[in-house]
Amino acid sequence: MNPARMLLITALMLGAVGSPAAAAALDARAAQAIVAGCANHAAAKRQSHAIVVVDPGGNVVASLRMDGNGYGIMDFASSKARAAAAWGFSTAQMAESASATPGFRDAPHVVTVAGGLPIFSADGLERIGGVGVSGEAPADDAACAEAGIKAAGLRSSRPGR
Repeated sequence: MNPARMLLITALMLGAVGSPAAAAALDARAAQAIVAGCANHAAAKRQSHAIVVVDPGGNVVASLRMDGNGYGIMDFASSKARAAAAWGFSTAQMAESASATPGFRDAPHVVTVAGGLPIFSADGLERIGGVGVSGEAPADDAACAEAGIKAAGLRSSRPGR
């Protein structure tokens, strides 16, 4: 193979050539903004959460265990984040789907407790990860996750949903 072609193939594999997906990637700064937005929301309500932000592959980009939460709560937040990133919809919706669809509850990466939300780009067109929050009531976990996503200028759903 000639060197120019090999260089082009390598550049494409490494993402050096721009693409819409690369432009919408979840970077560390955005992930930290989600964590900070959620933590600020929680502090204002005198709550304590474990917060995990993952990329589309389920890899942790940022996390925080607020005071008062044990490591098991962090594991649960991580599971919620990975589930939302994998499926592209909230863990609260997974609970609904599990009741309506036999066998869905046993599918990989399904969590049926609110507190996990997918993360979409600011325009809502690209799914770029997931956030999972645990430590308080499920509705409070979900509200904290939503507050974090909004604080980062991102979305938890596609337009029109």
